Amino acid sequence: MTVTWEARGARVGDKLPPLALGPITRTTLALFAGGSGDHNPIHLDLDVARRAGLDDVFAHGMLSMAYLGRLLTDHAPQAALREFGTRFVAITPVNAEPTCHGEVTRVEDGLVTVDLRVELADGTVTLTGQAVFSMEGAKS
Repeated sequence: MTVTWEARGARVGDKLPPLALGPITRTTLALFAGGSGDHNPIHLDLDVARRAGLDDVFAHGMLSMAYLGRLLTDHAPQAALREFGTRFVAITPVNAEPTCHGEVTRVEDGLVTVDLRVELADGTVTLTGQAVFSMEGAKS
C-alpha cells in the first residue's frame, strides 16, 4: 500500500511510491560536482579511477542521498521532516539506474519512521537510511 498523509495517518508497512531515476551519466556527475562543490576526481576522471583499481568513475554517495531526499519531499512537505540519515553500502557505477524506496516501520507519538534504500536494477543496494516525519508538519 502506498503511504498517504490522510486523516487515517500512516501505518507500519505502508510504502512510499518508488522514485525511479534515469541513468547516472558522466554529465550527471559533472553537474552534481559543480552544484555540490565535490570535485573529487574519483567521480569525474577515468584515469584517476583506474589508478585506484576501478574500471570507471562512480557516482557521489551524496547524489544518491539527494535522490532519497527528493523521494521524501515528493511525498511530504520538507517542514515535516525531522530526521534524515543514510549509510553508504556500495558504489553506484556510471550509467546505473537507481530506484529509491521507503517503507513505514514505526508510527508513534505523531512521528512516522521510514526506512529507506537506493537499489540498482541488478538488486544491489547502494544506500540505506531512515527518515522521521512529524505527522503534524505533514498535514500542512
